[in-house]
Amino acid sequence: MDNMNTIKTTVLGILGIVGSVIAKYLGGWDAALQTLIIFMAVDYFTGLLVAAVFHKSEKTVNGRLESRAGFKGLYRKGMTLVIVLVGSLLDELSGTDVIRNAVVIAYCINEAVSIVENAGIMGLPVPSIIKKALEVMNKKAEQQGVE
Repeated sequence: MDNMNTIKTTVLGILGIVGSVIAKYLGGWDAALQTLIIFMAVDYFTGLLVAAVFHKSEKTVNGRLESRAGFKGLYRKGMTLVIVLVGSLLDELSGTDVIRNAVVIAYCINEAVSIVENAGIMGLPVPSIIKKALEVMNKKAEQQGVE
């Protein structure tokens, strides 16, 4: 039993170190990155529901769940984090925190819009306040040159 606790502690320690290094290179584990990660997870989950339960996915020919489409979604989420990494490194190079934040906000808006679209496909009414908030954020992002 003692050996199992040692293995568990070692594995969790390694995962903690790896997670910390990744978060550091993504610009730090702040509210913006937390929001992006949560939105990405919710978007992926709602996309799975649209395909698996409602059979209305626009990512597949028959609208049903397909592993290839799911993996493409995961690859896109991974590339999103790579772009955040690029923004973070550019900020570090230029001595600012504008680029990474703009990238994270733009992707948060994109994920939020996708979540709302998935909710609509499921037949859920989306509160107008959320639609308006997304429109306002989208306009601000466009004004700042973030697309």
